[in-house]
Amino acid sequence: MDQQTIRKPVTVDGIGLHSGRPVRVVLGPAAADTGIVFRAPDSGPIPAAPESVVDSHYATTLGRGEARIQTVEHLLAAAAGLGIDNLEVRVDGAEIPAMDGSAKPFVSALLSAGRTRQGARRRPVTIPYPIRVGMDGRWLVIVPSDRLRISYTLDNEHPAIGVQALTWTVTDRSFVEAFAPARTYGFLKDLGAIRKRGLARGVSLDNTIGVGDAGVLNGLRFRDEFVRHKVLDLLGDLALLGRPVLGHVIARNGGHALNYGLVVAIQRALGLERKPAAVPVLRTATAQHLTPAASPA
Repeated sequence: MDQQTIRKPVTVDGIGLHSGRPVRVVLGPAAADTGIVFRAPDSGPIPAAPESVVDSHYATTLGRGEARIQTVEHLLAAAAGLGIDNLEVRVDGAEIPAMDGSAKPFVSALLSAGRTRQGARRRPVTIPYPIRVGMDGRWLVIVPSDRLRISYTLDNEHPAIGVQALTWTVTDRSFVEAFAPARTYGFLKDLGAIRKRGLARGVSLDNTIGVGDAGVLNGLRFRDEFVRHKVLDLLGDLALLGRPVLGHVIARNGGHALNYGLVVAIQRALGLERKPAAVPVLRTATAQHLTPAASPA
């Protein structure tokens, strides 16, 4: 199948989830084999690649030199879910806007820009054997498959969440309808401490599922919206590989750090490393190569 980009530029405005500042993003077409490239003010291109990751706590942050672009995962998920391979992302601040806390507004923007096929073939990443990161109750494993599938289990002691599990074979339509609208979530009891760390300054019930002691504060779009959002984040972080992934990801209680750890493990296993970025890469998870007969648990 051929690579795709968008037909024309489109603009997205919003507030940064962590910075709390207004930000404008211009999404534009990019040439074949470019991948997704971010551009911050006064910085060179920052490719959506493992070497560009400078932080993966609470959100995925890319950087080059002193420039930082935070919370890229929902936009990357929107592009991956729609099969958009090449994209230029110009950001006038240090964070992608939160919008409603999901990938849905980015999907709408990209669809309004239109998609066009390019004169270059896609080169999927094929998983040759199981690769695992994490340990105990928090881990991810990817095993060989002829398409991208995600099986995710989220286990949280809060009664509003509990145990949520699903398996999804990724397609454009199912992504747009069943996963792009799933919003990020946060616990009210943690908000003060997170803000003291300079994060979550833009959090509100307009862009986050609020979870209080008694339950959800602002309703749910899906009964299992929490695990659907975890899948959304995973899809966005996998897009850092820069190519479609053919494999079955089996996950339990992951997060951005583990997602990034899996991306790096895949990259190393397949010899896909690129030239390091000009900033140190945060290593947040250890990886294991499993024999084909090994259990993912």
